[in-house]
Amino acid sequence: MNPLDAVNQLGHAESLGRLEDLPADYVKAINDLSVAPLWPQLRGLLPRGQPSRATQPFMWRYADVRPHLLRAGELTPIEKAERRVLVLCNPGHGLDKLVATPTIYVGLQLILPGEVAPAHRHTPTAVRFVIEGEGGYTTVNNEKCPMHKGDLILTPALNWHEHGHEGSGPVIWMDALDLPMIYAMEASYAIEGPSQPVRPEADASQNKYRRAGLLPYASLGRAQRADYPQIRYPWVDVRQALAALATVTPKDEAVQLAYVNPETGRPCLPTLGFSAMQLRAGQDLALRKRSASGVIHVIEGRGESEIDGVTLQWTEGDTLTIPTHAQVRHRAMGNDAYLFHVDDAPMQRALGIYEDF
Repeated sequence: MNPLDAVNQLGHAESLGRLEDLPADYVKAINDLSVAPLWPQLRGLLPRGQPSRATQPFMWRYADVRPHLLRAGELTPIEKAERRVLVLCNPGHGLDKLVATPTIYVGLQLILPGEVAPAHRHTPTAVRFVIEGEGGYTTVNNEKCPMHKGDLILTPALNWHEHGHEGSGPVIWMDALDLPMIYAMEASYAIEGPSQPVRPEADASQNKYRRAGLLPYASLGRAQRADYPQIRYPWVDVRQALAALATVTPKDEAVQLAYVNPETGRPCLPTLGFSAMQLRAGQDLALRKRSASGVIHVIEGRGESEIDGVTLQWTEGDTLTIPTHAQVRHRAMGNDAYLFHVDDAPMQRALGIYEDF
């Protein structure tokens, strides 16, 4: 495009008619028919160059939120809560939207010794990422999965799941769901059910996929692949894999692993993507801009992230939001740091709108 065309296009964009330019009787007549003119609102719906974004770069400090979550355990018994959760609400969207980004819901969930969060299934897809505690478990479709710090557990859409606690002390995990999108589609609902009988081979799915490149022999040649063959991704295995990857990754590049379906190599869930990153001590890492929005949870270590010019200093347990098309830079301070990423890239790829640049 030559400069004159650009000027003419800009002039055209700025000369779009306004609602107040239209006769009042005309506006009333079409409004009475539940009809509205597009052109006064066109730039709001299709801004030039980059999306308009309400999502703010923001951080929730775990040390600040945790005491209130524990107090929730004193104030509200599990029978009155079903799921005892404090939702992380991005200030750009307000408290009523209950979203971290427009497509990602994030909450911190508490379960206490002896409690059971009853079985249900729902249309939103969810994951659990364990922050602290021992003795918790999640049962998904009759598979009982232990919950240790840093473990990722999938609860895909319309799959039965329940939580319990057989240990001592609080167990806390991060919930991440595609709830905002499903709710916007007017497709969000849940069904309650009886407690699931547990299969004798507990934690079976992750035991079938212990090492990358190795599959159960019976999987070979199978025409129909399981949608969710692996339910739990243990942090101990992910951390070891990151350490191995770091030995062959240049110092100025990201050490990052994607959580995938071990049968297909595709993202493990259809709408949300998950990855783990190791920031090496002293590393200052600039990331490519991405059209996806995201949430970062700090598993270990401390450092800072610069997101669209906003610097957020973080430590273990903190959670950050990344708007779409954001410029992001991470810095590790002290020892290596480990970050867990949630994003909506799979959703965007399915829609054909994902970009990185």
